[in-house]
Amino acid sequence: MRISQLEGKRVALWGWGREGRAAYLAVRSRLLSMPLTLFCSEAEAVEAAALDDKLLSVETQATAERLSAFDVVIKSPGISPNGPAAVAATASGTRFIGGTSLWFAEHAGDNGVVSNTFCVTGTKGKSTTTSLLAHLLRASGRRTALVGNIGVPMLEVLDPQPAPEAWAIELSSYQTGDVAVSGAHPDVAVVLNLFPEHLDWHGSEARYIEDKLKLVTDAHPRIAVLNAADPRLAALRLPNSEIRWFNRADGWHLREDDLYRGDVFVMDTRPLPLPGRHNRSNLCAVLTALEATGIEARPLAAHAQSFRPLPNRLQVMGTRDGITWVNDSISTTPHATLAALDCFAGRRIALLVGGHDRGVDWSEFAEHMRDGAPATIVTMGANGPRIHALLAPVAQEAGFTLMAAGTLPEAVAAARAALGEGGVVLLSPGAPSFGQYKDYVARGRHFAELAGFDPDAITAIPGLGIA
Repeated sequence: MRISQLEGKRVALWGWGREGRAAYLAVRSRLLSMPLTLFCSEAEAVEAAALDDKLLSVETQATAERLSAFDVVIKSPGISPNGPAAVAATASGTRFIGGTSLWFAEHAGDNGVVSNTFCVTGTKGKSTTTSLLAHLLRASGRRTALVGNIGVPMLEVLDPQPAPEAWAIELSSYQTGDVAVSGAHPDVAVVLNLFPEHLDWHGSEARYIEDKLKLVTDAHPRIAVLNAADPRLAALRLPNSEIRWFNRADGWHLREDDLYRGDVFVMDTRPLPLPGRHNRSNLCAVLTALEATGIEARPLAAHAQSFRPLPNRLQVMGTRDGITWVNDSISTTPHATLAALDCFAGRRIALLVGGHDRGVDWSEFAEHMRDGAPATIVTMGANGPRIHALLAPVAQEAGFTLMAAGTLPEAVAAARAALGEGGVVLLSPGAPSFGQYKDYVARGRHFAELAGFDPDAITAIPGLGIA
């Protein structure tokens, strides 16, 4: 659905974060005289009222009855379409779409393909991978947009002039379905890996996987770049797309830490500023995507050396009094926490885990701790007691120190005391920040402050936007 097709329909916006504001401005810029209704919080309603838009009605209760009064609701990504009110409204005929869907519909060519788009999704590593993709595209001389879930809503770059030569777009599982319902097709879609996440939003692990894969199963990209090492992805058959594989011996892959293209050695990846072997492995995804579009990838691989790591993602902030502080606040799954621990294997670690409880199973993590536990684990947040209960018997058997804290400041104090003269304090919570923080960025900023670092110096994402 294009923005012009909203004309004459009853349209509402749901959510007034950055995505919601971008949707409002995009719709209002094209449809100056169309009435709109906004559903948002009471605090956001005050901000929206300051716009003095006589055609904008603001409400603070998004009930099934009210949502059902509209033909189309443009919702922010964080609002689940699987909630009772949205499900009831959908059954009554209301159509829910997101800003990502509108953007793709606006940019589709005659064949439905949105040219020069590289869409990246996956449970972990997608932000770093998308940023690295943009970095190498720029190194090839192409003016590139780094946008999407990474921090710039698609509708904020609806019609930039001059238009970028390439689009590096990060998509969360909240947005992949939006591409599918837009009727447009990405030029290239990259899927890195699949682990259970966001189960409260999707409703189940099966639906999460289904929603994540809609980028390739339903949006029918021209080219799908898939991880051959992921069992679910390796089993996919996509008759409407050309598949290019990475992490396979006949393509881009790692042998130990060495990068290969087929049987040809390219470089040692250990010196690269890519935190964790999984991120160095995702360099293979980037090179495969570039190569799939006819770009000479091998000469660009060396430019990964000048890549600047992203904040809140295995970010080594520095050392204070012999303790190295690592900010992995974006970690929202136990699998991500395990990957973070692997990056610092062999060092004395105090790990901080826990946050918002969305029902993710931590039993596999607990089993890993029998042989691969750090020196200390401090649990915290809403799901902290549940994780602590799982780990308690393991800690007795494996011999690591297990501590409990209610808040991040308490957890930091406990970790600092446990390490004493030196080691690594690793914030890799494996859970969202909701409840105690607005988002993972706010959690990372607070962690930086508690560790004695300037939060402003750690939060900027290099290369965001169009350059």
